[in-house]
Amino acid sequence: MELSTIWLQGLVQGTGHELMLFAAVGILLIGLDDLLLDALWLAMRGRRDAESAPSVEVPPLAGRFAIFVPAWDEAKVLPATLHRTLAAWDGEDFRLYVGCYPNDADTLLAVSPVVARDPRLRLVVGERDGPTTKGDNLNRLWAALGEDERAEGQRFAAVLLHDAEDHVHPGELALFRIELARHAMVQIPVVPMLCGGSPWVRGHYGDEFAEAHGKELVVRSRLATPMPSAGVGCALTRNALALLALHRGGQPFRADSLTEDYELGLLIGSYGLRSRFAAAVDAGGDPVVSRGVFPKRVEAAVRQKARWTTGIALEGWDHLGWLRPPGTGARAWVAWWMLWRDRRAPLAAVVILAAYAAMLLTGIGWAGQMSLGWPEVRLGETLRLLLGFDTALLVWRLGMRSYFTTRCYGWRQGLLALPRAFVANIIAMFAARRAVIQYCHMLRSGEVVWDKTDHDEADAPARPAARPVRLP
Repeated sequence: MELSTIWLQGLVQGTGHELMLFAAVGILLIGLDDLLLDALWLAMRGRRDAESAPSVEVPPLAGRFAIFVPAWDEAKVLPATLHRTLAAWDGEDFRLYVGCYPNDADTLLAVSPVVARDPRLRLVVGERDGPTTKGDNLNRLWAALGEDERAEGQRFAAVLLHDAEDHVHPGELALFRIELARHAMVQIPVVPMLCGGSPWVRGHYGDEFAEAHGKELVVRSRLATPMPSAGVGCALTRNALALLALHRGGQPFRADSLTEDYELGLLIGSYGLRSRFAAAVDAGGDPVVSRGVFPKRVEAAVRQKARWTTGIALEGWDHLGWLRPPGTGARAWVAWWMLWRDRRAPLAAVVILAAYAAMLLTGIGWAGQMSLGWPEVRLGETLRLLLGFDTALLVWRLGMRSYFTTRCYGWRQGLLALPRAFVANIIAMFAARRAVIQYCHMLRSGEVVWDKTDHDEADAPARPAARPVRLP
């Protein structure tokens, strides 16, 4: 071997070895964390949920529902969503509040004819130009709700959150009336629609939501720990939002947050109020879920996931700290564990990046051995053992991901979930990088702006397929 390549060999093999060791330890810790949640889900699976069959029959929540739909630059999708929702909930007692901005002429022109024709719709135009934040928009809708209550002398029973592109289920309100009679907040499953665009980018959302809403929220709900809201398909009692408003100067939604829905759900639990993840089917066997179209391009997915990472893992840590819910010490430890899981995304991205970098350098090292005569690097027994455990955890993790995707979308999508895990990792790494940059900018400037996802109604079918979706 020539002396001129010795430094390169040391750099490649030495750096690769250290990165491999770091990644191996990180993957082991995160993998064991996931494995513990899997074990809890498996232990709970098949057991009768006491919450679903209370010993004392409670009548459904009576009264009018308020539906909050905040909107900024949603002219392409919002009119169709309003028509779908009004048709799906025909005969129900509700009022749908649409939050727009005075400088969003396209959306105003698109929805105004629909609003003018149906008294169940209420257009709320804020005083400030947009975009502000989604939380600020929701607070304006909350204020409009209060104005209507005072003017009409009728108090609303609950508030339901949805986005401008959602496909609602006809049985949502009936399910929420049953569950809100015993809980302050109820979340139904969110099912991304795998239609149009790249099956890899849009499909990885389906994989992640199928597992998160098929397992993690189920566990959190049954353990009675504070449960985050998904921001869509989520209903809260009027009293619960009023309590939050009292603690926040009249505004229940945090206006300086990128993930006001996530914080909302955790605060509900920290006050000792009960939340529930409700997975149910209607009389025809159709799952009661909220469907929606997610980004189909990598750059859009990175932007959206960066917003989630910033709001949950970074900004949320500032706003919430380590919330301690009322109850025993064991319950507090479980709640802290769930917070750790919510906030580990940046660390997981670093571990994934280290793993891919180690694989690349290992490949370069093998090429150097064959072409330049570099000596073979022998792994120590400890590292070999770590890699063996990591491989087993990876196989288990992919198997779980494929299982939940298959259960939600069928076996073809379940098979695609295996290679899509690589796509999800790449998007997560870029999103974590963007999240850190975005968070640093927010700290310097103090500005929090609604970094929304663009939607196009052409991406979604007129009526999403009801099957296959099977949730617990």
